[in-house]
Amino acid sequence: MLEVRSLSKTFFPGTPNEVRALCDVGLTLADGCFAAIIGTNGSGKSTLLNAVAGTFQPDAGTLSLAGHAITGWPEHRRASLVGRVFQNPFAGTAAEMSIAENIVLATRRGQPRGLGFALSRQVRNELADRIRTLKMGLEDRLENPIGTLSGGQRQALTLLMATWLRPKLLLLDEHTAALDPKSAAQVAVLTKEIVTREKLTTLMVTHSMQQAVQLPDRIIMMHRGRIVEDYEGERRSRVRTDDLMHAFDRMRRRDLFDATVASTILPQLGAPHPCQ
Repeated sequence: MLEVRSLSKTFFPGTPNEVRALCDVGLTLADGCFAAIIGTNGSGKSTLLNAVAGTFQPDAGTLSLAGHAITGWPEHRRASLVGRVFQNPFAGTAAEMSIAENIVLATRRGQPRGLGFALSRQVRNELADRIRTLKMGLEDRLENPIGTLSGGQRQALTLLMATWLRPKLLLLDEHTAALDPKSAAQVAVLTKEIVTREKLTTLMVTHSMQQAVQLPDRIIMMHRGRIVEDYEGERRSRVRTDDLMHAFDRMRRRDLFDATVASTILPQLGAPHPCQ
């Protein structure tokens, strides 16, 4: 289980570039839940993912995962519990190393790494069997440098690597956004298959309303560093793409109203920013 409590983060505080990225965010993700985070640019969705991954320390709030209080853990220590797939299909892999070598490194996530013992015949057979499930014919190309693959093939392998040891939490950071439509659809299908088969607790950031509706069990909408909508249970079963688009429209109209208030009324009252 992932528990996020009262998480806040401000970048460049006290400067003209100050950004209140997270404002008292609370979230509980049950074991095996597949949740998508959606929102406009700057809504805080990627910041929340980075906070969970340990990319930076929050200003306030706590994080716990699988019974561990991880708030103060550095990113490399969280790697023993967290698998992550980035937007860039070339991130998280070593381009000049072979498919087999990259995956063997992934099997040592959070542990001391070495290749001297790893590439036995038994290990190679296991790699081929697991890679065969991707249905891309890559099981016969284990010695190929991973950098020679297409973006879609590489992202599919990265997804397999991130889930090889069945992490306590899988983070997907717009992992299909940089792919062509056909490859994006293929990786999305693989994502659903792997997450469902392995019963992985998953947090996915996406800009795709179609993916948000089709893939996860729960949809979380963020705006201005806060969670503003949470579709789960019966409500989640009824939501459609149009419902999400209407919710975005409401946020935009609210932004226009808030901008008017902030520029005309709040300065006269001396009122603080809404996130303060």
